[in-house]
Amino acid sequence: MAGVLSALKRVYLTAYNWTVFVGWFQVLYFALKTLKESGYRDVYGAVERPLQLAQTAAVLEILHGIVGLVRSPISATLPQIGSRLYVTWGILWSFPEVRTHFLVSSLVISWSITEIIRYSFFGLKEAFGFAPSWLQWLRYSTFLFLYPTGITSEVGLIYTALPFIKASEKYSIRMPNRLNFSFDYLYAAIAVLAIYIPGSPHMYRYMLGQRRKVLSKAKTA
Repeated sequence: MAGVLSALKRVYLTAYNWTVFVGWFQVLYFALKTLKESGYRDVYGAVERPLQLAQTAAVLEILHGIVGLVRSPISATLPQIGSRLYVTWGILWSFPEVRTHFLVSSLVISWSITEIIRYSFFGLKEAFGFAPSWLQWLRYSTFLFLYPTGITSEVGLIYTALPFIKASEKYSIRMPNRLNFSFDYLYAAIAVLAIYIPGSPHMYRYMLGQRRKVLSKAKTA
Protein backbone atom coordinates (compact mmCIF):
# COMPACT_ATOMS: atom_id res chain seq x y z
CA MET A 1 0.00 0.00 0.00
CA ALA A 2 2.83 2.37 0.91
CA GLY A 3 4.43 1.73 -2.48
CA VAL A 4 1.22 2.58 -4.31
CA LEU A 5 0.80 5.81 -2.35
CA SER A 6 4.42 6.76 -3.03
CA ALA A 7 3.93 6.14 -6.76
CA LEU A 8 0.72 8.20 -6.81
CA LYS A 9 2.50 11.01 -4.99
CA ARG A 10 5.29 11.04 -7.59
CA VAL A 11 2.84 10.98 -10.50
CA TYR A 12 0.83 13.83 -9.00
CA LEU A 13 3.86 16.02 -8.19
CA THR A 14 5.39 15.33 -11.60
CA ALA A 15 2.16 16.37 -13.34
CA TYR A 16 1.82 19.42 -11.10
CA ASN A 17 5.39 20.63 -11.68
CA TRP A 18 5.31 20.22 -15.45
CA THR A 19 1.86 21.76 -15.78
CA VAL A 20 2.92 24.90 -13.91
CA PHE A 21 6.22 24.88 -15.83
CA VAL A 22 4.21 25.19 -19.08
CA GLY A 23 2.26 28.10 -17.58
CA TRP A 24 5.39 30.03 -16.64
CA PHE A 25 7.02 29.23 -19.98
CA GLN A 26 4.02 30.88 -21.66
CA VAL A 27 4.40 33.92 -19.43
CA LEU A 28 8.07 34.33 -20.38
CA TYR A 29 7.46 33.69 -24.07
CA PHE A 30 4.58 36.18 -24.37
CA ALA A 31 6.44 38.79 -22.29
CA LEU A 32 9.59 38.66 -24.43
CA LYS A 33 7.60 38.52 -27.69
CA THR A 34 5.53 41.55 -26.69
CA LEU A 35 8.57 43.51 -25.52
CA LYS A 36 10.18 42.94 -28.90
CA GLU A 37 7.09 43.67 -30.99
CA SER A 38 5.27 46.49 -29.18
CA GLY A 39 7.02 47.44 -25.94
CA TYR A 40 6.58 47.16 -22.19
CA ARG A 41 3.19 48.88 -22.04
CA ASP A 42 1.51 45.86 -23.66
CA VAL A 43 3.24 43.15 -21.65
CA TYR A 44 0.56 42.73 -18.99
CA GLY A 45 -2.22 42.30 -21.54
CA ALA A 46 -0.19 39.56 -23.24
CA VAL A 47 0.61 37.58 -20.08
CA GLU A 48 -2.43 38.23 -17.87
CA ARG A 49 -4.22 34.88 -18.14
CA PRO A 50 -1.20 32.51 -17.95
CA LEU A 51 0.28 34.68 -15.18
CA GLN A 52 -2.88 34.48 -13.08
CA LEU A 53 -3.25 30.72 -13.62
CA ALA A 54 0.41 29.86 -12.98
CA GLN A 55 0.73 32.08 -9.91
CA THR A 56 -2.59 31.02 -8.38
CA ALA A 57 -1.67 27.34 -8.87
CA ALA A 58 1.14 27.95 -6.37
CA VAL A 59 -1.50 27.93 -3.60
CA LEU A 60 -1.35 24.14 -3.91
CA GLU A 61 2.25 24.27 -2.71
CA ILE A 62 1.06 25.53 0.65
CA LEU A 63 -1.27 22.52 0.84
CA HIS A 64 1.57 20.23 -0.26
CA GLY A 65 3.63 21.44 2.68
CA ILE A 66 0.74 21.15 5.15
CA VAL A 67 -0.10 17.54 4.24
CA GLY A 68 3.56 16.52 3.94
CA LEU A 69 3.78 15.91 0.19
CA VAL A 70 6.92 18.07 0.09
CA ARG A 71 9.51 19.04 2.70
CA SER A 72 9.46 22.78 2.05
CA PRO A 73 8.72 24.67 5.29
CA ILE A 74 5.43 26.60 5.31
CA SER A 75 7.24 29.52 7.00
CA ALA A 76 9.26 30.04 3.79
CA THR A 77 6.58 29.08 1.26
CA LEU A 78 3.66 31.10 2.62
CA PRO A 79 5.21 34.62 2.61
CA GLN A 80 6.61 34.25 -0.90
CA ILE A 81 3.41 32.87 -2.43
CA GLY A 82 1.27 35.30 -0.42
CA SER A 83 3.18 38.37 -1.62
CA ARG A 84 3.07 37.22 -5.24
CA LEU A 85 -0.65 36.53 -5.08
CA TYR A 86 -1.19 39.95 -3.57
CA VAL A 87 0.69 41.66 -6.40
CA THR A 88 -1.00 39.50 -9.06
CA TRP A 89 -4.58 39.97 -7.86
CA GLY A 90 -4.54 42.79 -5.31
CA ILE A 91 -2.48 45.18 -7.46
CA LEU A 92 -2.22 44.26 -11.14
CA TRP A 93 -5.70 42.80 -11.58
CA SER A 94 -7.39 45.30 -9.27
CA PHE A 95 -5.77 48.51 -10.54
CA PRO A 96 -5.43 48.66 -14.35
CA GLU A 97 -3.60 52.01 -14.07
CA VAL A 98 -0.34 50.24 -13.11
CA ARG A 99 -0.43 47.60 -15.85
CA THR A 100 1.49 49.71 -18.35
CA HIS A 101 4.38 50.41 -15.97
CA PHE A 102 7.81 49.17 -17.08
CA LEU A 103 8.18 47.31 -13.77
CA VAL A 104 5.55 44.81 -14.95
CA SER A 105 8.08 43.54 -17.48
CA SER A 106 10.88 43.12 -14.94
CA LEU A 107 8.41 41.49 -12.56
CA VAL A 108 7.08 38.81 -14.92
CA ILE A 109 10.50 38.10 -16.43
CA SER A 110 12.09 37.68 -12.97
CA TRP A 111 9.22 35.50 -11.75
CA SER A 112 8.97 33.38 -14.89
CA ILE A 113 12.69 32.58 -15.26
CA THR A 114 12.87 31.65 -11.57
CA GLU A 115 9.82 29.40 -11.80
CA ILE A 116 10.74 27.77 -15.13
CA ILE A 117 14.04 26.66 -13.59
CA ARG A 118 12.43 25.61 -10.31
CA TYR A 119 9.56 23.60 -11.77
CA SER A 120 11.74 21.88 -14.37
CA PHE A 121 14.21 20.93 -11.62
CA PHE A 122 11.56 19.45 -9.35
CA GLY A 123 9.67 17.95 -12.30
CA LEU A 124 12.76 15.96 -13.29
CA LYS A 125 13.48 15.01 -9.68
CA GLU A 126 9.95 13.64 -9.23
CA ALA A 127 9.83 11.90 -12.61
CA PHE A 128 13.32 10.36 -12.70
CA GLY A 129 14.72 10.78 -9.21
CA PHE A 130 17.49 13.16 -10.29
CA ALA A 131 18.17 16.38 -12.18
CA PRO A 132 21.32 17.51 -14.03
CA SER A 133 23.92 19.24 -11.87
CA TRP A 134 23.82 22.36 -14.07
CA LEU A 135 20.08 22.66 -13.51
CA GLN A 136 20.57 22.24 -9.78
CA TRP A 137 23.17 25.02 -9.86
CA LEU A 138 20.74 27.29 -11.73
CA ARG A 139 17.95 26.40 -9.29
CA TYR A 140 20.03 27.54 -6.32
CA SER A 141 21.96 30.40 -7.96
CA THR A 142 19.75 32.47 -10.27
CA PHE A 143 17.86 33.89 -7.28
CA LEU A 144 21.03 35.86 -6.46
CA PHE A 145 19.98 38.48 -9.02
CA LEU A 146 16.40 37.47 -9.90
CA TYR A 147 15.13 37.75 -6.32
CA PRO A 148 16.29 41.40 -5.95
CA THR A 149 14.83 42.35 -9.36
CA GLY A 150 11.56 40.58 -8.55
CA ILE A 151 11.23 42.12 -5.10
CA THR A 152 12.12 45.59 -6.38
CA SER A 153 9.43 45.24 -9.04
CA GLU A 154 6.84 44.05 -6.50
CA VAL A 155 7.55 46.94 -4.13
CA GLY A 156 7.66 49.45 -6.99
CA LEU A 157 4.28 48.35 -8.37
CA ILE A 158 2.60 48.43 -4.95
CA TYR A 159 4.01 51.91 -4.35
CA THR A 160 2.87 53.04 -7.81
CA ALA A 161 -0.64 51.76 -7.08
CA LEU A 162 -1.03 53.73 -3.82
CA PRO A 163 -2.52 56.92 -5.40
CA PHE A 164 -5.02 54.82 -7.37
CA ILE A 165 -5.93 52.80 -4.28
CA LYS A 166 -6.54 56.03 -2.39
CA ALA A 167 -8.59 57.66 -5.16
CA SER A 168 -10.77 54.63 -5.91
CA GLU A 169 -11.28 53.45 -2.31
CA LYS A 170 -11.67 49.98 -3.80
CA TYR A 171 -11.98 47.20 -1.19
CA SER A 172 -12.25 49.79 1.60
CA ILE A 173 -15.13 49.57 4.08
CA ARG A 174 -16.40 52.77 5.63
CA MET A 175 -18.38 53.41 8.79
CA PRO A 176 -21.19 53.35 9.64
CA ASN A 177 -22.26 49.85 8.68
CA ARG A 178 -24.05 46.90 10.22
CA LEU A 179 -20.85 45.26 11.40
CA ASN A 180 -19.52 48.47 12.94
CA PHE A 181 -16.25 47.76 11.16
CA SER A 182 -13.97 49.80 8.90
CA PHE A 183 -11.13 48.79 6.63
CA ASP A 184 -8.86 50.95 4.49
CA TYR A 185 -7.15 49.14 1.63
CA LEU A 186 -4.63 51.96 1.33
CA TYR A 187 -3.32 51.32 4.84
CA ALA A 188 -3.28 47.60 4.13
CA ALA A 189 -1.10 48.20 1.06
CA ILE A 190 1.24 50.41 3.11
CA ALA A 191 1.43 47.67 5.76
CA VAL A 192 2.38 45.15 3.06
CA LEU A 193 5.16 47.48 1.90
CA ALA A 194 6.39 47.74 5.50
CA ILE A 195 6.53 43.93 5.77
CA TYR A 196 8.90 43.81 2.79
CA ILE A 197 11.53 45.74 4.81
CA PRO A 198 12.34 42.93 7.27
CA GLY A 199 10.85 40.14 5.16
CA SER A 200 12.98 40.47 2.01
CA PRO A 201 16.42 40.31 3.70
CA HIS A 202 15.19 37.40 5.85
CA MET A 203 14.07 35.41 2.78
CA TYR A 204 17.28 36.23 0.93
CA ARG A 205 19.41 35.00 3.84
CA TYR A 206 17.28 31.84 4.02
CA MET A 207 17.83 31.15 0.32
CA LEU A 208 21.56 31.78 0.67
CA GLY A 209 21.63 29.21 3.46
CA GLN A 210 19.75 26.70 1.29
CA ARG A 211 22.17 27.35 -1.56
CA ARG A 212 25.23 26.72 0.61
CA LYS A 213 23.74 23.54 2.03
CA VAL A 214 22.61 22.03 -1.28
CA LEU A 215 25.66 22.96 -3.36
CA SER A 216 28.10 21.86 -0.67
CA LYS A 217 26.38 18.45 -0.57
CA ALA A 218 26.63 18.26 -4.36
CA LYS A 219 30.39 18.96 -4.21
CA THR A 220 30.93 16.26 -1.59
CA ALA A 221 28.91 13.79 -3.60
